[in-house]
Amino acid sequence: MKKSLVAFAGLGLCTAGLTFAQAGAQTPPAAANKPAAGIDMTVLHVQVLLDHLGFGPGVIDGKGGMSFKNALSGFQGARNLPRTGKVDQATLKALYPYRAVRPVRVLALSQADAAGPYQGPLPKEPADQAKLPAMGYANAMEKLAEKFHTTPATLAALNPGGRIAPGAKLRFPNVLPSSRDYDPKLKAEWRQTLSDLNVSANQPQAKRIVVDKSEGVLKVYGENDKLLAQFPATMGSEHDPLPVGDWKVQGAAYNPPFHYNPTLFWDADDSDKKALLPPGPNGPVGVIWLDLSKPHYGIHGTPSPETIGRAESHGCIRLTNWDAARLSLMVKPGTPAHFQA
Repeated sequence: MKKSLVAFAGLGLCTAGLTFAQAGAQTPPAAANKPAAGIDMTVLHVQVLLDHLGFGPGVIDGKGGMSFKNALSGFQGARNLPRTGKVDQATLKALYPYRAVRPVRVLALSQADAAGPYQGPLPKEPADQAKLPAMGYANAMEKLAEKFHTTPATLAALNPGGRIAPGAKLRFPNVLPSSRDYDPKLKAEWRQTLSDLNVSANQPQAKRIVVDKSEGVLKVYGENDKLLAQFPATMGSEHDPLPVGDWKVQGAAYNPPFHYNPTLFWDADDSDKKALLPPGPNGPVGVIWLDLSKPHYGIHGTPSPETIGRAESHGCIRLTNWDAARLSLMVKPGTPAHFQA
């Protein structure tokens, strides 16, 4: 069964609105399944499928880890399978109907994919960050890694000797969305962000969300309290514990600036002053802020997706930018949010 999972082949997902050249859209199975140094293609394939199904594995890197284990456990629980957190036979059988979704796609970069502007390394001090035009990506590799829910190191391993330039064909984790038909009521800039992050327009609607500190995840429940989605999350710390209790989502700020107030951060430098940091995916809250009824608390993105579930936060709930953006399409003002330790 494991071998057949790696060898999945099929038509792939809808690429409507994709900025990549159509010439690169159809990937021969041999190219899609070509081994890559340091990457377990079975794990990468399962990560891709879980990502499509709403059970975020964190960064897709072809490696195991706590976020991958939690994603498997969440998927297993939603399918009434034993929650082993492992790629076992029962889980492979449950994933088998989705085998047409290949683990990797070979895509030709467009001009927009390779274009900046890029910020280079960001300054560390908030006062210096406030002077920037945007908290943007450092380089094209970082931009493409986030677009495909992975890391620069994984892209490098998938494409040894590859180059980032218009027309170049590279291998990427297959996270292409099933639809880019976003709600026209959303601002054009936010619709573009959703597309840039390969977030599908087709998302289930949440009846409630649960933030579980013990599991390190955010869960989305729908009708009849069915588990619809689950994302790895960073939440709270010794200095800023998770605010256990019942709250509500109050609204969303898309591509928001960040109001830095040193009095709200226990680890702020005594010399720091208030500053307004510009928007951007590498800002402190990433691409979105979902405001909560608890003052000063929210659910938001991050400039460091590889740290989700490992680092600590200042009490808020931090997701990868792509998971936070996806969650924003599932919730609405008034959605209950239960936080538990």
